[in-house]
Amino acid sequence: MQFTRRHAILLGSATLAGGTLAAATLWRKPEPRIFTTADALQPTTPLASLIEHPTPAPPPEARFLDNTGKSVSIADFAGQGLVLNLWATWCIPCVGEMPQLAAAATALGPDRIAVLALSSDRGGAEIVRKFYTEHAIQGLDIWLDPKSEAARAWHARGLPTTLIIDRKGREVARLEGAAEWAHPDALTRLRRLVG
Repeated sequence: MQFTRRHAILLGSATLAGGTLAAATLWRKPEPRIFTTADALQPTTPLASLIEHPTPAPPPEARFLDNTGKSVSIADFAGQGLVLNLWATWCIPCVGEMPQLAAAATALGPDRIAVLALSSDRGGAEIVRKFYTEHAIQGLDIWLDPKSEAARAWHARGLPTTLIIDRKGREVARLEGAAEWAHPDALTRLRRLVG
């Protein structure tokens, strides 16, 4: 009887010690990750992750700001197609796709398709203006979602997230992550989606 108790105590102690050692060995503080420009955007297929909605519907009502602080909504762009991109200056993939969005805005403008890049930066228009200047971004106006109200209303799970809105104000497609927006195939697809 005493042997069995001693054996059980020793076995229990060994199990506890082994579990503690395994937990200590498995848990490690993650190494810091340094992002480079190469990490920013390396898509191989334009709009590969774009999900088209089988039954398009208007997105939930949400307000965002123009560069003067005026509140606007999707309804203010009635009759136009929209590429609504939710981004921030601190988001590495967002930064990588900004030149693509700017080029797409220039290419799609004559088709009455507006590219609206809504910045989640809390610093306001000046932060975005400085970013555009430093990165030579031309062709994109400044749009703001500083409290991420539009992002929450539209159920964005992260940045960048892009909503494609047709001329009837319906969300016809969505893409999570960066994309090659200015690729000719992507531009063709966007024109088709907005109608």
